[in-house]
Amino acid sequence: MSIELKTKYGQIEISNDVVAQVAGGAAVDCYGIVGMASKNQIKDGLSEILRRENFSRGVIVRQEQESVHIDMYIIVSYGTKISEVAHNVQTKVKYTLNQILGLSVDSINIYVQGVRVTNP
Repeated sequence: MSIELKTKYGQIEISNDVVAQVAGGAAVDCYGIVGMASKNQIKDGLSEILRRENFSRGVIVRQEQESVHIDMYIIVSYGTKISEVAHNVQTKVKYTLNQILGLSVDSINIYVQGVRVTNP
C-alpha cells in the first residue's frame, strides 16, 4: 500500500512504511514517550518496546479516499500527564509529516499501551 499525492509536477507515491518510520521517529522525540509499542501485543509480546527499525509495527497508516489517518501505539513515562503527551505527539507528528513528506494528515489516533518507570 502507498499514499498517492498529485502535484502540479506529477504524481508521488509514498510507501506506508516510510510514513510510519517518519511518524514513529517524530513521536519518540516527544517528551514523556518511552517508546513505540507493537499494535499486536499478544502476538509480539506484551512488554516489547520497538526499536527505530521496527516503528512500522507500532504505526498503522490508512488512506480513505482523499484523507489519511494514522493510528499510533505508544508507551509513556510514569509521572507524565498522558493527555498532554498524546496531544504533543499528535501535534509533532502532524507537523513533521507535513514538513518532510508534504502529507496532510486528517487524524492521528493515539493508543497508550503501557506506562513505564524510566531511570533518572
